[in-house]
Amino acid sequence: MPNYNRSHLRQLESEAIFMMREVATQFERPVLLFSGGKDSIVMAYLARKAFWPGKIPFPLMHID
Repeated sequence: MPNYNRSHLRQLESEAIFMMREVATQFERPVLLFSGGKDSIVMAYLARKAFWPGKIPFPLMHID
């Protein structure tokens, strides 16, 4: 993968992590909905990365 693609992906990841941290501080009881699909898995991964080494400050909720 060319370097410009990797740097673009890193920038997108940084923006997503920043947004997730902002939401966690601005809202009283945020929740991450989790379906088990690829989008939910990526969001859970980003949440873990955003708050590492601490715990994710909001629950993951699965609705069947």
